[in-house]
Amino acid sequence: MAKAKRADKLITLRCTVCKRRNYYTNKNKKLVERKIEYKRFCNWCRKSTIHKEARITGK
Repeated sequence: MAKAKRADKLITLRCTVCKRRNYYTNKNKKLVERKIEYKRFCNWCRKSTIHKEARITGK
């Protein structure tokens, strides 16, 4: 069986252009202290933009 992702390590990646949350990922908070940013494809902007780490809301 696959392991479930833990909520305390789960982060969202938000587009810097349209501010939408497009991707979910996890990170090791002990090893990586800075905010993560990736260049990913945004479906709403229809281009590759920089996505920065944002906190998860809703719980």
